[in-house]
Amino acid sequence: MVSRPTKQTKGNTMLDINPGLIIWTIITFILLVIVLGKFAWKPLLQALETREKEIADALHAAEQAKKDAERMMQENQAAMERANAETARLIAEGRAMAEQMKNDIIAKAHQSAKQMLEQAKEEIAREKESAVQQLRSEVADLAITAAEKILDESLDAAKQKKLIDKVLQQLQSN
Repeated sequence: MVSRPTKQTKGNTMLDINPGLIIWTIITFILLVIVLGKFAWKPLLQALETREKEIADALHAAEQAKKDAERMMQENQAAMERANAETARLIAEGRAMAEQMKNDIIAKAHQSAKQMLEQAKEEIAREKESAVQQLRSEVADLAITAAEKILDESLDAAKQKKLIDKVLQQLQSN
């Protein structure tokens, strides 16, 4: 094997350590951290804190809105139940009132029919009495006429009346 001579030049290797470069890199890094800490980190942290507070406030507002919505739903449900109960009560009252009116109308109709029946009976009784009186009068006239013809004499009015009443009493007792 043949060995080749190696040629080494200063600064050509990648693994060379340069202490001056390391110091300046550290100083630059520290200055960068100080500058960023003074001018960038504080505004960044403040912006993040503000954003975190806004998100927390929004979450709190959303939770409050959710609670309010649930409360309103419960109130609406309770109002709906009250309205349904009131509607059912009004319907029941309406039905009861209609039933009462129906019963009142039926009672009035029965009373009116009964009253009309009583009036009709009274009217019939009056008409019957009138017819009986008229019949008595006609029977009396016929009896008097027949008696006059038979007896060939005329009776005065008082005797006629007495005779008619006597005959009618005999007819009624038979």
